Amino acid sequence: MSFGDRVILWLHITAAIFTIGPGTAAIMSTPRYIRKQNAVVVGYLFRTTRIYSLAALLTLVFGAILAGMTHKFSQWWISASLTLFVVAFVLLLIILRDQRKALTALDAAEGAAVADGAEDHLRSEDSGAEAAAAGAAGNGQPGTGGGQATAAAAPGHQAVVERGRIASLGGLTALIWLVILIFMVWH
Repeated sequence: MSFGDRVILWLHITAAIFTIGPGTAAIMSTPRYIRKQNAVVVGYLFRTTRIYSLAALLTLVFGAILAGMTHKFSQWWISASLTLFVVAFVLLLIILRDQRKALTALDAAEGAAVADGAEDHLRSEDSGAEAAAAGAAGNGQPGTGGGQATAAAAPGHQAVVERGRIASLGGLTALIWLVILIFMVWH
């Protein structure tokens, strides 16, 4: 192996360590903060995942250059690794979409909670007769408040759905990265 081959190999390994590892950690941390309904941290993890997912392409680029320099494109494990990398990258794009949806749902739920709090404050200032009339005008049922509880629950439910999808796809992506790592170490 020549000096140039070794440099590209070290760049490939470095890119894999410093992009795939932190990106996977950000993905796997996201469901926890969706469950805690912490939109600020979920937004940070979304940006982190996006940056590291795009930077992970450096691993692919350096790996392809190395395979070309060492004339190993015809070996089965290189083809399998490239295919798995493409599958993992598509899964990363789906995870990014789901993180964005969860962040939007958390922001909407937070906005609905603030609006409900302001409405409750205004209602407490109203007299008891006016509050009962406002509740009766909502759905024809006293005390429903016009159905705002179901409107606030819908964004929270969407975040729960995205949390499960992010966890499952993140686990599958991590498994794919491990299979590629086994191929690289084995050969």
